[in-house]
Amino acid sequence: MQPADLTTLVALTHELNTACVPARLEQVHQSDRHTIHLQLRTLEKKQWLLLCWHPQSARLHLCAPPPKQPDTFTFSQQILHQVAGLALVNVKLTSPWERVVDLQFANRPDDQVQWHLYLEVMGKYSNAILVNADGEIVTAAHQVSNKQSRVRPIQTGDRYELPPALLEAIPSLNESFESWRDRLILIPKEIKRNLLSNYRGVSSSLVRSLLAIADVNGEQNVADLTLMQWEAIYRAWRVWLTCIDQKQFSPHLEDKGYALIPSSSADLELADPSKSSLLVNTFCDRYYSQQTGQVAFQQLHQQISQAIHNQLAKLNIKETEFQERLKLSAQADEFKDKADLLMAHLHLWEIGMKEIKLTDFHSSELVSIPLDPTQNAQQNAQSFYRKHQKQKRAAIAIAPLLEAVQQEIAYLEQVSTTVSLLEQIELSALQEIRAELTQQGYLKVTAEYASRLKGQKNTQKNTKGGKNKNSRSKQEETPDCHRFTTANGFEVWVGRNNYQNDLISFRIAGEYDLWLHAQEISGSHVLLRLPAGAIADDQDLQTAANYAAYYSRARQSDQVPIVCTTPKYVFKPKGAKPGMVVYTHEKIIWGQPSSLRNP
Repeated sequence: MQPADLTTLVALTHELNTACVPARLEQVHQSDRHTIHLQLRTLEKKQWLLLCWHPQSARLHLCAPPPKQPDTFTFSQQILHQVAGLALVNVKLTSPWERVVDLQFANRPDDQVQWHLYLEVMGKYSNAILVNADGEIVTAAHQVSNKQSRVRPIQTGDRYELPPALLEAIPSLNESFESWRDRLILIPKEIKRNLLSNYRGVSSSLVRSLLAIADVNGEQNVADLTLMQWEAIYRAWRVWLTCIDQKQFSPHLEDKGYALIPSSSADLELADPSKSSLLVNTFCDRYYSQQTGQVAFQQLHQQISQAIHNQLAKLNIKETEFQERLKLSAQADEFKDKADLLMAHLHLWEIGMKEIKLTDFHSSELVSIPLDPTQNAQQNAQSFYRKHQKQKRAAIAIAPLLEAVQQEIAYLEQVSTTVSLLEQIELSALQEIRAELTQQGYLKVTAEYASRLKGQKNTQKNTKGGKNKNSRSKQEETPDCHRFTTANGFEVWVGRNNYQNDLISFRIAGEYDLWLHAQEISGSHVLLRLPAGAIADDQDLQTAANYAAYYSRARQSDQVPIVCTTPKYVFKPKGAKPGMVVYTHEKIIWGQPSSLRNP
């Protein structure tokens, strides 16, 4: 993910001043420990402004309304308490070449500024700080103690000081080509490193864009560059500075991120400022929403996968131990047979015998029976009888334990299959799996997640009347599952996780629907929705079976046996985990997942 650099902040603050100033601050909502949303009301409409101080994605831009979930963070509540109802009168950088954004609030647009909300976009040192008119820090997203930083501690009640000023040269359109090149060529290093280290406001992404425009390899040493290459880089440099000066930007995606500057001065002249009032804000909202969603998905996916892998490893060890103990318990009958033989041949025993060979009753073969020489024949037989009873009791005790472990393994393999089939755009489905595993005790409850759960419970507890219950039931009955259509227009619903699997199997499924699942293979529950009186033909059943096979662990197989039955013959055993069912009256359809795989 590309961090927001100075160029991005200049573009964003310019657009925000045009679109959001002045505006009344009405709401403050913190969605996580690095992001707050400010609801601003202008004369025309309401807008949400996102401020993020995450180390990899610090930024600010207009965005969609935040998700409706309880806000349990004190930072947002303190901002709301102090600043709610005031007017946002200015959004600017504290210095033209510094990455600190100052959001200024006053009682009225022409009044003296009462509050400053500073967003410091500085990588791992990013922060958001609320400061009053006297320059005193009232609250900060991240408190920095004297032990953590002697240079610039940030504590409530301290005087706010701006970050130390940068020492590099300030870029200027008035700088001549010779002066600019002399500065960059002074130390013989790669051109990309010298561009970064000699001027303010230059980021790695900007250097990458400039060198791409100039068609110059960034690894080249400055001493090896030709005059034509220097001139090409200088032209790209001036295009960038012109964008900064004229506040005209052309956001577009690149291979490793995005860029805001056009590829040439000619493209810059063609840009129409009147058509780009919120161009960069909209672009950044879309880019960072997608990128942060992918990062969140990958992190949560890895966390869940690792937890399932570790738990399965423990359960497999347990299963092996129980199976070995059951094998030992199978020797119980042997102990009884030996005891019976001894009791039938007590007259053959002699004092001091360590072993006796007797003819087996059934096979008529000689059986060697070890004896304890300190005991007589009857005592040895009683010892074998005791071992027989002990092994029988062990078998009775271990069998249900083994069955429970095997059921738990089947459940986790089901969840593992579901997780492996999810795509990066299905973050909400993955979060439902996280909630399920947390509820089942497989994942630890983080402080942030516990706080959010507590807020949700309080919200539900404080909600009165039946209106919310009805809306909640309605929402539960329309899960965000996969939906497809057969050739005859019937819908096929496929659960994304166990929560949705249970929902479509036991809450949504109607008496005319058909239920499908891969036979003895972990996978999603599939529902072929049929209206009253409708009959699915072979093509509809084959389509539904193909989806059941595709969304199972056997996705890469050519053919997969799929069970098909009516929902009334699908049952959840008492105490079964989410998504685990039994079924009867099934028939087998061979699904073909290859028909749905991309060529």
